[in-house]
Amino acid sequence: MEIAVIGSEDFVLGFRLAGIRRVFVANSDNYQDKMLEAMSQPTIGILAVDAKDLDNLSYNVRQKVTDSIQPVVVPVGGDESDLREKVKRAIGVDLYKNEDE
Repeated sequence: MEIAVIGSEDFVLGFRLAGIRRVFVANSDNYQDKMLEAMSQPTIGILAVDAKDLDNLSYNVRQKVTDSIQPVVVPVGGDESDLREKVKRAIGVDLYKNEDE
């Protein structure tokens, strides 16, 4: 499984420097099409997205993205609890859980 990223040229630049090869450059006009293209790729296991870019999606596509397990869509820059739920759903373990919970 591969890690991919979708977003503006500025957003994906850091991921490219980190070695991510599957990159989908998108703007607000073509974001939904690029998202559907990325989601349809069977080799992508994790798809990193800019959390604010999810506003460019229609309600139905946003629901599909947030409920997706293959690939797991990880919003970057969003609420930490959202990332916690994604990781928990993807691997079945709450990595953030401490002994007090």
